[in-house]
Amino acid sequence: MAENKINEEELTSDSSGPEDLTDSKSDQQSEESSKSKDVEADPLDEARQEIGELKDKYLRLYAEFENFRRRTSKERIELISTANAGLLKSLLPILDDFERARAAFEGHGPEVEPLKEGVELIYSKFLRTLESEGLKPMEAQGEPFNADFHESVAQFPAANEEQKGKIIDVLEKGYYLNDKVIRYAKVVVGV
Repeated sequence: MAENKINEEELTSDSSGPEDLTDSKSDQQSEESSKSKDVEADPLDEARQEIGELKDKYLRLYAEFENFRRRTSKERIELISTANAGLLKSLLPILDDFERARAAFEGHGPEVEPLKEGVELIYSKFLRTLESEGLKPMEAQGEPFNADFHESVAQFPAANEEQKGKIIDVLEKGYYLNDKVIRYAKVVVGV
């Protein structure tokens, strides 16, 4: 009898084994079928994801190209507006000489009046030509000293408190070319 019990237990354990196998086989089959469904859906999802990535790359590339185009256009306009900077900068000493000549004529008699008028006409024509190219004189007299626009050549004691830190005298005029400093004003600052 003991042998029968063992055999029955073996049978029951053996019988449960194949049932477990069929259960696990059906589980595997259902997993495989769900995987096959996933596999069928995966190419579509992958294609959508790839399309999304390509659209993103395209938009980024397009935005980068637009930024490049705007930047080069802005640089070109700036280059054109400042292309004459070297020439205008080399003409500034001539403009200074005209201003000195105008100042030298002051206080002389009527015998130099025709010469004074000639120099004045040439000076005004020359200045108008330079201004048409974008040159603007810098106003500095009496303004507070600003290192971005002025170059301090000397410092003198101020006559009163209001003149401290301000420009007392302009030794050499400063100029802008299209709102960009082309030459700094050389000034005397009150301390």
